[in-house]
Amino acid sequence: MSKTRKFRLGAFIQATGHHVSAWRHPDSQADAGFNFEHYKEITQTAQRGLFDAVFLADSPGVWGDSPETQRRNGKLVHFEPVTLFSALSSVTQNIGFIATASTTYEEPYTLARKFASLDHLSKGRAGWNVVTTGNENAARNFGLEHHPEHSQRYERAEEFVEVVKGLWDSWEDDAFIRDKESGIYFDPNKLHVLNHKGKHFSVKGPLNVGRPPQGYPVIVQAGASEAGRDLAARTAEVIFTANQTLADAQEFYADVKGRLAKYGRSPEDLKIMPGAFPIIGRTESEAQEKYEFLQSLIHPDVAWGILKNYYKGVDLSKYSLDDVAPELPSDTNTNKSRLKLVRDLATRGTLTLRQLYLSLATARGHRTILGTPESIADQLEEWFNNGAADGFNIMPPILPTGLDDFVNLVVPVLQKRGLFRTEYEGSTLRENLGLRRPGNHFAAKQVDERLVLA
Repeated sequence: MSKTRKFRLGAFIQATGHHVSAWRHPDSQADAGFNFEHYKEITQTAQRGLFDAVFLADSPGVWGDSPETQRRNGKLVHFEPVTLFSALSSVTQNIGFIATASTTYEEPYTLARKFASLDHLSKGRAGWNVVTTGNENAARNFGLEHHPEHSQRYERAEEFVEVVKGLWDSWEDDAFIRDKESGIYFDPNKLHVLNHKGKHFSVKGPLNVGRPPQGYPVIVQAGASEAGRDLAARTAEVIFTANQTLADAQEFYADVKGRLAKYGRSPEDLKIMPGAFPIIGRTESEAQEKYEFLQSLIHPDVAWGILKNYYKGVDLSKYSLDDVAPELPSDTNTNKSRLKLVRDLATRGTLTLRQLYLSLATARGHRTILGTPESIADQLEEWFNNGAADGFNIMPPILPTGLDDFVNLVVPVLQKRGLFRTEYEGSTLRENLGLRRPGNHFAAKQVDERLVLA
């Protein structure tokens, strides 16, 4: 008998919370970005709630305008994710750690090394969120005058991921004999030197870290452009996506799952997890009051900053916030899928600029859901049962209380409905997500060659 399909849940942690002005809320931890005890508390809360993983977005540069103009930005400074997760792995047992790292501004060898190390330190709980970086400000931190073009970034990303996987396969799982009597430390037949030479990278190897406990840390991807969808179908095991409507989520789900066969993969090899920004109240009216209070914390300077982030090259000085939102630019060299989502949002309801920034202030285009614990569960279940999601990346409005509310109030409802686990299935992130452990492709190739010769 097949097991009943269950929700997958990620806790998308953004320091003080996902709302643009979360740091001003009385319940938030204002210095959260570099407060280890804060991250320890919320990670342990996510583990208590039996979440699959905590997830940190990251960028190799400051987002938005120059730092000098961002005096109202409570999310400007924060820990580097792999470093933070290495520390958090020592105070947790089951929760996975998905860290963002850039294929545009990192090198395959150093990235493979640090994620293999995190997987060992956490005993198999690491995941890599593969991004090509949409932040144009990052270029000059790495000696470049201009941010590389979107298509070039994705071309580099495909080769980058293959190199990293090859490095993770440098050693077979049982390569290290460590026989003190014979003096043999490892079996040289189980060492594989990559010797990669491609368009973007030349990497010899081997990696100076043993094969990760999971084979490979779980590969996660978040892009939803055409190039992003194809990269995900080729390489990703989890996708974090942003959708506003059930129909849009169903289209994305069917499209990406439908591409897997081309790469010899099955639908079970990929979990699709849209973002959800829940505001939870004991009553619907209490949830609405919480929402309105959060929105009241947005200073006008911050409101215009949100809009300028999407209206690049457009003079907004002639508009008031109560004017109908003008047409957004049709293309960008940063995050193409997010621009499309915001364009759709603005035109779908003929929003004013005020309504548009209020929509983006919560979850930057991800789905905002309000209501009681039962209503929140209803809204998530609708997508889960109708071909739109395998689970959700929960985006608490403020931290730590937003995650507390979801774990204490919504998780028990999902469990009562038989939609969510009551205990962890395994000890690794792969086991809990229901993903297979990849074999060493060098070893598999040698087996194939021996069979041919036989």
